[in-house]
Amino acid sequence: MKLLRIIAVLLALSLMLGEAYRSWGAGRPVMFWMDDQIMGAMLIAGAWLMARPTPARHVFFAAGWGVNAGMLYGSFFGKVFAPETSNPGNFDIGLLTALIGLAFVTAIAGMIATILYARDDAGTG
Repeated sequence: MKLLRIIAVLLALSLMLGEAYRSWGAGRPVMFWMDDQIMGAMLIAGAWLMARPTPARHVFFAAGWGVNAGMLYGSFFGKVFAPETSNPGNFDIGLLTALIGLAFVTAIAGMIATILYARDDAGTG
């Protein structure tokens, strides 16, 4: 679980800092970068709480991964299928799409791993 917590913090920080870089001076409205800050904070909080796991903390950590996966889903596929409607800010659209795709896959894997770990930890798997 420690590795999963480290990955969560690294993903969260990369999303938070990446979005700050992307939006800096690009004229993007606050609501389009604040979501990354919130979902990153949720993932960091979940990773921190999992230092002392309980069933509720497992649920919160899995929910943090799920929020990330859900937010990244629309962002990734929006750039894949309608790149002309995206504002890449300070990134090249191809690089941005690849980075968001990597983050999306990581969030899905993290969510699944957290759920499986909770199941195994409860002795039901």
